[in-house]
Amino acid sequence: MTRSHVTSHVLDSTIGRPAEGVPLALDSLVDGEWMPVGTATTDADGRASELGPVALPAGIYRVTFDTAAYFSTTGTPSFYPEVSIVFTLAEESEHYHIPLLLSPFAYSTYRGS
Repeated sequence: MTRSHVTSHVLDSTIGRPAEGVPLALDSLVDGEWMPVGTATTDADGRASELGPVALPAGIYRVTFDTAAYFSTTGTPSFYPEVSIVFTLAEESEHYHIPLLLSPFAYSTYRGS
């Protein structure tokens, strides 16, 4: 398995477990428009290791998590149907990990390692 330049890990804080089956999309901002880069779905450990290519140029990127799709599988309504995280990929030699801590009515994120 090849690891993407950008990866993610989603944890469902309401149950204290990884969030399996969350669809993600990675986009790049090019000339003011979002262009698709890659997609993935979190595995049984809540990880998305194959979200896009192994190398990306510096720029502005966005990861969008389809939280409505995930919560529909748990039978829990979700206030936020999606979560979009926009970030700057400044160092092409570094790996970028975007974790998401998720509940039906709140979320948080940080720069992971």
